Amino acid sequence: MPLSNSQIRHLRSLAHKLKPVVMVGQHGLRESVLEEIGIALDFHELIKIKVSVGDREERDRLIKKVIAATGAEQVQRIGNMAVMFKRNPKKPKIVLP
Repeated sequence: MPLSNSQIRHLRSLAHKLKPVVMVGQHGLRESVLEEIGIALDFHELIKIKVSVGDREERDRLIKKVIAATGAEQVQRIGNMAVMFKRNPKKPKIVLP
């Protein structure tokens, strides 16, 4: 489900106060890290991920892998921080405009 511009703005405002839930470091994106991201998305729906690897292209590649593996939507990316959203179909927590 693609997000509209008003929904993205709303999610960015909610994400502003969030701290990173998952950090991807020098060891890269492992299966255990993907599992943690999936669990965090199921519980919180909106999470912030810190990607501290290499240059911009490598960070973009890792973020795209996370999106493909989890089915989440990228809300925002600034530097090494990425904000992702995935609605929990059983217990939605965030109300979108």
